[in-house]
Amino acid sequence: MDLHTLTTRTTDPHERGTLVGTRFGDSVRGVAELYLEHFAALGLTGEQVRAVAERSHEALRAWAPGLAEESDACADAAGTARWKVAAVGARTEVLAGCPAPGGGECSTAVFAPAGAAPQTVQTWDWHDRLVPGALLHELTPAEGRTVKLFTEFGAPGKIGVNSAGLGVHFNILFHTSDSGSGGVPVHAVARRILDEADTLDRAVEIASTARVGASTSLTVVTADSSAASLELSPAGLAVVPADEDGWLLHTNHFLDPGLAAGEAGPADSMTAERFAHLREVRAAMPGLSPAGRAEALCGSAGADAVVCMRPDEGRPPHEQWGTLLTIGLDVTHCALDHLAGPPHEAGAKGLARF
Repeated sequence: MDLHTLTTRTTDPHERGTLVGTRFGDSVRGVAELYLEHFAALGLTGEQVRAVAERSHEALRAWAPGLAEESDACADAAGTARWKVAAVGARTEVLAGCPAPGGGECSTAVFAPAGAAPQTVQTWDWHDRLVPGALLHELTPAEGRTVKLFTEFGAPGKIGVNSAGLGVHFNILFHTSDSGSGGVPVHAVARRILDEADTLDRAVEIASTARVGASTSLTVVTADSSAASLELSPAGLAVVPADEDGWLLHTNHFLDPGLAAGEAGPADSMTAERFAHLREVRAAMPGLSPAGRAEALCGSAGADAVVCMRPDEGRPPHEQWGTLLTIGLDVTHCALDHLAGPPHEAGAKGLARF
């Protein structure tokens, strides 16, 4: 995965979308087509994908009209159909309507002790063939506010920080209430929190107003050491706070007991094993550099750690995924520390700062 960077200073969503679509038109078009192929391999027709994408886009337009306008402007500038870009932005919602959606395997560890700067790290695991390139985008949603985020071309946001001292990690979840009915895209919820929230309470408030059609955990952390995972699903929103010792871990299953009763993750998911691994290695991570923290995430297993995913080449392409990104948030300095690869490579390659 190649990481591209872009800085936009405009506060106008139409102009911002136009800038992205003009600069990265080939990538926007290419990723949209790759996702359509992926959805087809999972059993969805183009008509079904378009229907979910358009329902989700209309829900987005009602909930955050600026983000819908940005998506449309990006599509127009890239020379592709608006619904195709909307389908990438709503790819979690489209996947919720698949007969057998499968899922990525992401692991997040946040240490936010009282009186100290938060320390975070996450792996982002996905299908490498869907993400030949991705975007690190520094943007200005309003005068006086900066957002830095990592996302796929066509998606409004994913993992990021803002200049108010707030950051968001992202883990997909699966619930029996998920469906292809549409709903506000969860990637847009992450983006709006970054655009507007100064506090954890405000992030919760924003998330609570979104009617979603698919499930996700947004782990929000702030410079004052507030941290909680916002578990979103069509069945409701749960707020899972950090433990008293400041630790907050998340993989790909619900931690809230009520929502966990509707858990619907893939049977072959390693989410429980990865969560147990995070608990085992967390004591070694505090106080390290971002690269050192990433290495410590692997523990003594190194490259063989359960958090370092490798594609299973014995499975069909649409069932293969690996660790494409290791990323940490510096909410104090509004920065992302990142490596396009698994965490065990951090020692040799280091993490770049955006």
